[in-house]
Amino acid sequence: MLNIKGIAAAPGYAIAKALILENTELSVEKRTVQDGDMEVTRFREALALSIADVEKLKQRTLEQLGAEKAEIFEAHLLVLNDPELLSPIEGKIQKEGINAEYALHEVSAGFISMFENMKSSYLRERAADMKDVTKRILSHLLKAKVLDLAAINEEVILVAEDLTPSETAQFNRNFVKGFATNVGGKTSHSAIMARSLEIPAVVGTKEVLQQVKDGDLLILDGMKGTVLLNPDDTTVAEYRLKQEQYEAQRAEWAKLRNVPTVTKDGKQVELAANIGTPADVANVLLNGGEAVGLFRTEYLYMGRASTPSEKEQFTAYKAVLERMEGKPVVVRTLDIGGDKELPYLELPKEMNPFLGFRAIRLCLERQDIFRTQLRALLRASIYGNLRIMFPMIATLGEFRQAKTVLLEEKTKLAAEGIQVSGEIELGIMVEIPSTAVLSDLFAKEVDFFSIGTNDLIQYTMASDRMNERVAYLYQPYNPSILRLVKMVIDAAHAEGKWVGMCGEMAGDPTAIPLLVGLGLDEFSMSASSILPARSQISKLSTEEMRKLAAKALACGTAEEVIALVQRMNM
Repeated sequence: MLNIKGIAAAPGYAIAKALILENTELSVEKRTVQDGDMEVTRFREALALSIADVEKLKQRTLEQLGAEKAEIFEAHLLVLNDPELLSPIEGKIQKEGINAEYALHEVSAGFISMFENMKSSYLRERAADMKDVTKRILSHLLKAKVLDLAAINEEVILVAEDLTPSETAQFNRNFVKGFATNVGGKTSHSAIMARSLEIPAVVGTKEVLQQVKDGDLLILDGMKGTVLLNPDDTTVAEYRLKQEQYEAQRAEWAKLRNVPTVTKDGKQVELAANIGTPADVANVLLNGGEAVGLFRTEYLYMGRASTPSEKEQFTAYKAVLERMEGKPVVVRTLDIGGDKELPYLELPKEMNPFLGFRAIRLCLERQDIFRTQLRALLRASIYGNLRIMFPMIATLGEFRQAKTVLLEEKTKLAAEGIQVSGEIELGIMVEIPSTAVLSDLFAKEVDFFSIGTNDLIQYTMASDRMNERVAYLYQPYNPSILRLVKMVIDAAHAEGKWVGMCGEMAGDPTAIPLLVGLGLDEFSMSASSILPARSQISKLSTEEMRKLAAKALACGTAEEVIALVQRMNM
């Protein structure tokens, strides 16, 4: 039995035969063409077929996994419509009189090489998107048959060099029990999709494709990040038991779907979910979500040629509020910039977009966009329990200005005879250290805080979370982060206000005991994390967690904090 080590990308266990996915290279030869216009037409036809393919994959992903995962295919559509890629290809066909396949190969290879050589792991992963899109166009040009993964009809563990978003979106989880790849990391698209599909995955093994043959028996351990090749009967029996125990644990979590989230000593907190579009609400309710803690409205603006109209937005917000049936819905106003771009806004390129013209900064300058969104939200407010949240607030002045714009639109709607709820809570994201430090003053003016730890951590630690060379500094458990969180919670509670958290930290099993001890009121996370979190919180004593948090605040390093929590769990 061979034990192949990799990265645990999605939890669970799988036992099945291996199915090797060879990375079939489509052969490209350079040919001279007589009619450049006809060749460009052939290229555009292949492009149109590719766009249609991706639209179907996007819709399938939206229906099965929700808007956030479907965003992967928005990125593919942007590539397929990008003049910076398409114009050079068509230019090469015309100027050099060569075939479309070779022109596509030459131009895309340059982009792929550029992405692969970037320092940021996030940007390097965009090379996989470019390869996926290029292969799709090429397969249509060559009229080559692409493997239909949706047609797999026996239980298998897929083994590949890597898996593209297009491939993972086709999985039927009744038959694809998990996968292992040579490359990839926890943030790669394939890993994200595996967690959404709730199938185990081990990535970054470097050698699994070379070691495994079609039909080999595999055990996939998505907890430890290992692949066991041709295990003996004793090991198989051991893992069958682990599978049963894990499924039993999931069944126990499912019983908590309609149970309030209460600690062992009776303190109730709220478990909410992060969503991207109305389609995600079904998963929130299925997993027992007590609220929507973050509605990322930017997804309504992406993958289109212009901003959504007031009517379009109103329809989306109304749908979410109605489906949540009175449960709170926190809607974050447009948070574009950083790693999320809208090409049609034609914003200038910035040296450091994460610290640049984005989120509330953009909205306060582009008030035409901001006011349209606020009108849509206000009109929808009568259909549920709406809470509005402004992102990336750095100063009291920004919050006051944003609030003034909202109140102006509320007055206009009243003058038009349009009803608006009188009970809309107004809050801010706390993701900038200056806001956390000044939280005692903010707390006098806002109705609530929601701590966005993803940005708060990288801004506090001066560490780009997408840059693997400084990734070690992205430390959720660093005492400096915990102290900022405590500062915000204490400031809010002093004014009788509540505090939520909508970053990854809110659903982190290591962080949850600390956050309970610090007094966090609302935890917002991916829907699939809600039931495990509810189970964990039900076993925690608030008083004991307060003592744990106090010890953590006195630690000097993140490692000391982690060790402290681990000792508690022993």
